[in-house]
Amino acid sequence: MPLVTISVRTGKSSAFKSAILDGVHRALIASGVPEKDRFQRVLELGPDDFRFDPEYPDLTVRRDEDFVLIEILLSVGRSVKIKKKILSDLLAGLSQNPGVNPENVMVCFKETLWENWSFGGGRFIHT
Repeated sequence: MPLVTISVRTGKSSAFKSAILDGVHRALIASGVPEKDRFQRVLELGPDDFRFDPEYPDLTVRRDEDFVLIEILLSVGRSVKIKKKILSDLLAGLSQNPGVNPENVMVCFKETLWENWSFGGGRFIHT
């Protein structure tokens, strides 16, 4: 069950945020995540609360107000090959809709053991 957190600057349209959420979900589905396994949130932050370097590390295009930080929390076990596929599919999709430059997207994969997930009711269904 991936848990997705997307951080953007305040003022983005609902269409922009929905396109990001949908693009992430499509990329995850293409890697084998079930379609109904969708747990996502968007954090909108002002300039005082969301600071980033416009060029680090050696970007070809400077980050700007459309910068998107995507954090994907996953259970352990996905290979580097799968993560690269997710990343490739995700960036290709977001460059089409909503039209975000891939240099303006940072993705962080975080892995955790199944024993750290309770999907509801305090039950650990995978341990």
